[in-house]
Amino acid sequence: MDKINRLITYIKRLNSREDGRSLYLEYKGDIDTVTPQEAFEIFHGLLQDGLKENEILVFLDKIINVFFESLSNYRYQRPKNDNFLMDLMLENEEIKKKIEGIKVVIREPVPSIRRQKLLPLVEELKEFYPHYTKKENILFPYLEKRMEKFEGLTIMWALHDEVKREIEYAIELIKDPASEDHAVNVAIAEMFFGVLGLVRKEELILFPSASEVLEEHEWYDMHKQSYEYEFPYIQKTWDPELIKESMAVDGSTGTFRTETGELTMDQLALVFNSLPVDMTFVDENNKVRFFTRPKDRIFPRSPAIIGRDVKNCHPPDSVHIVEEIVDSFRRGERDTATFWINIKGKKVLIQYFALRDDSGSYKGVIEVSQDITEISQLQGERRLLQWD
Repeated sequence: MDKINRLITYIKRLNSREDGRSLYLEYKGDIDTVTPQEAFEIFHGLLQDGLKENEILVFLDKIINVFFESLSNYRYQRPKNDNFLMDLMLENEEIKKKIEGIKVVIREPVPSIRRQKLLPLVEELKEFYPHYTKKENILFPYLEKRMEKFEGLTIMWALHDEVKREIEYAIELIKDPASEDHAVNVAIAEMFFGVLGLVRKEELILFPSASEVLEEHEWYDMHKQSYEYEFPYIQKTWDPELIKESMAVDGSTGTFRTETGELTMDQLALVFNSLPVDMTFVDENNKVRFFTRPKDRIFPRSPAIIGRDVKNCHPPDSVHIVEEIVDSFRRGERDTATFWINIKGKKVLIQYFALRDDSGSYKGVIEVSQDITEISQLQGERRLLQWD
């Protein structure tokens, strides 16, 4: 732990603009031997000291560069069941190829033709987003449950969001005829730096650490859960047994009984999953306990999040809103919170409802999300059956 504390002190002093060369020589022994897991401990320590994710992002790449030689020389053994890990690695190799293809087009001398060719290639990078989502909803929860230091993964989640913004901004500038070519080039360069920098952080820190701390059955479970997501840019051989297993419902025990009727567990699961809404239940201890699996999910969920603290299920930029809602419910000040957003061409209604027992004690919150695009456009009446 002394080594971790020394390196945290080194980073703070470096961020305070002390002489980098002198600091490097002072801490060289620790810098030259830092490991991937120690890197997580360092960044977790910075969060514990009160730094926010966006503050750490400002100097993150500088620190990774300082640690690069030690991290790049580090050797680790991949898990025997490395299917999930290999999928992530193969996706990374493919996005590197996409970036190289964009670099070729940038050399096009005619600006109008260059933009015309660039637009579809940069837009194609948005297809890589499921790679980030699989990490956030499958890999991160397993690591968080394993060790406290992996709460530092919120920094990588914030980096996901930053890279997405860089891609969206580059697309916006390419489409805008009033934007200057220089501005487009700068935006694309920053996008390259963000995308490839994130790949490097996965390869140097995330993948080695995960390989060392997670067990074989966890890698199997993650691989199974990954079939609910897309596999950007890679040809995936689908395993029908894994898909079937990942979607299975255990209805073998018990009956749900109330004064309004009763359902078998199979029937209860069918009812929940047939409702045209996403529902997630978080208990009074802020732990995710249940979510539904409707046919068309709005927001991705994986079994890996069960037992996860709700604050770790949202991007760092918005987690304070969720915490404010839960705290107001817990204090009895509010019972509902409602939002609506536009996402992927849909209007989505998001509602939070406080759950209380007969005595009024707070027992958790249920989050309900619904695509209301068609509902919001309804006019007049339809009293007769009409199949769409």
